[in-house]
Amino acid sequence: IDVPISVDTYKAEVARKALKAGASIVNDISGLRFDPEMAPLVGSENAGVVIMHIKGTPKDMQKDPRYDDLFGEINSYLAESVEIARASGVRDERIVVDPGIGFGKQPEHNLQIIKHLDRFAVHGRPILVGPSRKSFIGLVLGGVPPSERIEGTAAAVAISVLNGASIVRVHDVKTMVPVVKVAWAIRNETIAI
Repeated sequence: IDVPISVDTYKAEVARKALKAGASIVNDISGLRFDPEMAPLVGSENAGVVIMHIKGTPKDMQKDPRYDDLFGEINSYLAESVEIARASGVRDERIVVDPGIGFGKQPEHNLQIIKHLDRFAVHGRPILVGPSRKSFIGLVLGGVPPSERIEGTAAAVAISVLNGASIVRVHDVKTMVPVVKVAWAIRNETIAI
C-alpha cells in the first residue's frame, strides 16, 4: 500500500526530519510564512505542500478575527503563498490550498467558507478543508463537546465535497469515508468513484 504521509508543521527543522523519515507532504498552517527555511526545504526535497491561510499566529489567531473582505483576503494570502512555493521550486501539481477553517476565523466565517468553497478554485489547485470536530460545529449544535460533533462534521464534509473540496482532513476516517464517497458521487453525478 502506497499512502502519502503528511507532516503538520510550520517549522522547517521538524519538516526536514519528517521528510527524512518518509513523509512526502508538508501541511504548513502558515502558508510558508512563519519559517523562511520552509519553502526552500519543500522545493529542494520535491515534497508536496498544503498551503493554509491563517490570520495572525496560533497564539492570537482567535482574538476577535475580523475581515473587510473574507474571500479577497484569504485568496490574496493563498496566492502569495502559492507564489512563494513556486519561487522555491515547488511544482504546481504538488501544491494544495486550504482556506484554514478555524484558524483566525469567527464561526460565521467558517460557515461562509464551506458554503462558498468554490471561490478558492481561482488558484487552480486542489482544495483541502479540515472541519472535523471544530468549535463552530459545536456551536451550531448547541455547545456539544468534540466527541459529539461527528454527525455535524459529516454534514460539513459532505457540503465541502459538493462545493469543491478535493481533500478533507478528519478525525473519524472510517465514519467519513462513506460520507465522502456519496458526496463525491453526487458532485460528479456518477456511481463510479
